[in-house]
Amino acid sequence: MAVAGRGLVDPREPVFAADDEALLRGRSVFETVHVYGGRPFRLDEHLARFAASSGHVRLPPPDADECRRLADEVIGACGAENDLALRLYWTGRTLVATAGPIDPELESLRARGLRLAVVRWSTGALASAKSMSYAENMGAQDAAVAAGADDALLVGHDGTVLEAPTANVFWREGDRLVTPALELPILAGVTRAVVIEIAGRPVEEGVFPLDRLLGADEVFLCSSIREVMPVSAVDGTTFALGPAAAEAQRALRKLAAR
Repeated sequence: MAVAGRGLVDPREPVFAADDEALLRGRSVFETVHVYGGRPFRLDEHLARFAASSGHVRLPPPDADECRRLADEVIGACGAENDLALRLYWTGRTLVATAGPIDPELESLRARGLRLAVVRWSTGALASAKSMSYAENMGAQDAAVAAGADDALLVGHDGTVLEAPTANVFWREGDRLVTPALELPILAGVTRAVVIEIAGRPVEEGVFPLDRLLGADEVFLCSSIREVMPVSAVDGTTFALGPAAAEAQRALRKLAAR
């Protein structure tokens, strides 16, 4: 772990003050970046979103150069050759970077596909920010796991497909990819933007009902750490693991390796 003004710190050491609003009110933001072979992927885009999230919760933006310096410190401490999950935290008073290994079980999940449970969702003012007020998202994920699924698919009470608690959602209709538009209360995922960039097929963004997703040829999620993750079922509807997710995953890895 690295802390602004302190450098590398033992992860067991306290870094947040007891009167920090991150603890008192949950006013804080974070960002998660996939590190490939010691190189943070799309770090500039992540830092731009980090600053935007800060604005959503009325915090000043973190110092981008300090973020990069702390990232370099923790990546170097973990071993520059490794793939890592880099996380940045900003409370308005304290800036922290941590890094750790990627969960090896993700590849097993990718091979079989995720099972999703639909969770009806009332969006809040922070839906488009990576705020550390994440209890609702984790509650939705826990409810899905309790129902026998791996993750949740958040759907508005009007039936509009939104996202997963920590990922964006795509589906394929023939040769076309479909995904909820950023005008909806969802997170502007960095990996979502990359998938659109590398898709190699038309992408339709808009407002779509759940029935349209359930009629898709293929469904997948995407996020920084899980990358492109195929979906094998949404409630009682099953899906084959199709070509679009596999192609996007290969293209993402190829781009990250450059």
